[in-house]
Amino acid sequence: DLMRYPDGSAFFLKKRLEEHLGVDESRITIGNGSNDVLELLSRVFLGPNTETIISQHAFVVYPLVTRALGSGLVEVPARDFCQDLEATLSAVTERTRMIFIANPNNPTGTWVQKSLLTEFLDQVREDILIVLDEAYFEYVLEAEYPDGIALIGKYDNLVVTRTFSKAYGLAGLRIGYAVSHPDVADLMNRIRQPFNVNSMSLVAAEEALNDQQYIAETVRLNSEGLAFLTAACDDMGLSYIPSVANFLTIDVGNDAVTIYNLLLREGVIVRPIGVYGLPNHLRISVGMPEENARFVAALRKVLQRD
Repeated sequence: DLMRYPDGSAFFLKKRLEEHLGVDESRITIGNGSNDVLELLSRVFLGPNTETIISQHAFVVYPLVTRALGSGLVEVPARDFCQDLEATLSAVTERTRMIFIANPNNPTGTWVQKSLLTEFLDQVREDILIVLDEAYFEYVLEAEYPDGIALIGKYDNLVVTRTFSKAYGLAGLRIGYAVSHPDVADLMNRIRQPFNVNSMSLVAAEEALNDQQYIAETVRLNSEGLAFLTAACDDMGLSYIPSVANFLTIDVGNDAVTIYNLLLREGVIVRPIGVYGLPNHLRISVGMPEENARFVAALRKVLQRD
């Protein structure tokens, strides 16, 4: 009923997530995309005289929300394009209040193994909030990839964020969620806008959770698409960052923006990522088989022209 306000408590979606994830609904916070819950967390825990740690090549929203709250930003150098958890731990100070870890990371597609993550969580101070961004969780097939929500019960300072924008295909509806200790969820809900998610998004997310066959097919197509793109890069002699997400980041040389613009003229849109400290790279989203083939053909053409 679009004449009425949405359910501000997201009651039915929380119940469905409770069943799907195996966690109590008191741990769940619903947001207008996972970016919304990242901002809520920052508003609760950050401010002047605090510090936030992120990795080099981290998702651009982390520094945005950190600086907006007046928190100091500490960027740790990546190791092989992946977050270096040892260096992250070494960067902790008395002012540290939050650490962002994207697993997998956007835009590199790299990931942190379970053993490394749990070793890190065992060592970090309990008053530091660890935000584990699992936006691409559903795509990962690696055996050693950790399910962050399975760790929530052991680490009270761990928050896991996920989204319906990626594998579930609801990016235009903007809906995501966080799973945390109930006390953290309570604090987030105290400052959350009362109707932060619209009615259509709430219903669509419930229905999406009911269609796990769609997710399985999406993951299969993504895996095949990644294999196709990496094989094409190998054939063209292009280096790339091995990815477990739904994109591949390719090194196209010294002038990635030029290649990006040439691809635009061919009707192909990719993502230049100089803002992430990767000026020579383009991020390519995995599409349907015919889209992947069109991209590869266009890339071969513009590289020959360039």
